[in-house]
Amino acid sequence: MISDVFEAARWREVGLTGLTDVTYHRGIMPDGSPAPVVRVAFNRPEVRNAFRPQTVDQLYRCLDHARQTASVAAVLLTGNGPAADGGYAFCSGGDQRVRGRDGYQYHVTVPKDGSGGADMGAGSLGASDNSGYIPENQGQRTIQEGDVQPQMAPHAVGAKASTAGRYPTDLRAGDPNAGETSKGDRYETDVRDAAGRYGRLHILEVQRLIRATPKPVIALVNGWAAGGGHSLVMVCDLAIASREHARFKQVDANVGSFDAGYGSGLLARQVGDKRAREIFFLAETYDAQTAERWGVVNRAVAHRDLERMGWEWALTIAGKSPQAVRMLKFAFNAVDDGLAGMQMFAGEATRLAYGTAEAREGRDSFLERRPADWSGFPYYY
Repeated sequence: MISDVFEAARWREVGLTGLTDVTYHRGIMPDGSPAPVVRVAFNRPEVRNAFRPQTVDQLYRCLDHARQTASVAAVLLTGNGPAADGGYAFCSGGDQRVRGRDGYQYHVTVPKDGSGGADMGAGSLGASDNSGYIPENQGQRTIQEGDVQPQMAPHAVGAKASTAGRYPTDLRAGDPNAGETSKGDRYETDVRDAAGRYGRLHILEVQRLIRATPKPVIALVNGWAAGGGHSLVMVCDLAIASREHARFKQVDANVGSFDAGYGSGLLARQVGDKRAREIFFLAETYDAQTAERWGVVNRAVAHRDLERMGWEWALTIAGKSPQAVRMLKFAFNAVDDGLAGMQMFAGEATRLAYGTAEAREGRDSFLERRPADWSGFPYYY
């Protein structure tokens, strides 16, 4: 079961390979044609849809695919579930079991004798939990200077799997597909560069991607939105919450973390400065009705209506001018995103201008090596 409110007949799975921690579906219209709506969902209900690096990488891939799909007008972001114990979650933030000193880890371990390899698989099990993390006291040690590690870019998901050590084969030393390697079969990349790719807060890249996506992203908050999940709700353009199951809590300070960017800044804009400080400093739980009253979400609805309303809102947006929706989103963003936000807005404005007769005259005069004739274009006021 994907979700207790997921209407399977309305969706078709998008064929992106390697998705384990998220699901990605394209909507289907009654006549069988593709709908202008996609659904992206966290798929780790057993850990309240907490994200690890693999989760975030897959989420980024899906959202970026939706961004680049011209026939998609809106994105629904939600969480699958409930879990076997009946718990509901949109996203409970970062999985603290895989948090290291420099960020969330890709479960990379190296045997102390140096003979083995890194394991990035979603299914590798540690001794005491199902997080994929192997504790250091289990005959392993974490990556250190001098270790030889493969370079795995955060979103390089197309590498072939190897049966030995579970390296991606196009990056494994000595592999016939790897190309030339340096002396001693060491990897071409500097270990510091490889290590830097493992320990990063990739969820911030997802936040920026949502802001830069020229179509609305709608959060369907079906359960807990805590920590980094709470921040994702802030970043989405619209939000609808389950009246029965949605719960909100900003627990960053409880675990020695803080979202000093969008997660706090946009929260303050949405609920007011003092209220935002209360939410972060006290870390108290609040429900969907309170979230609606404070302005954290647009609507609190019956759980059974959550995805149906998201679908209806997405189709309504699809009935609007795509250019107008893009300009509106980037205009809203520009207030908080500074020069970067203004660049996004200006880029869309420039593209609009290219379609005018005035812009065509400028281009044609250059190509025809003649002075431009601006006489037909008034100085509007």
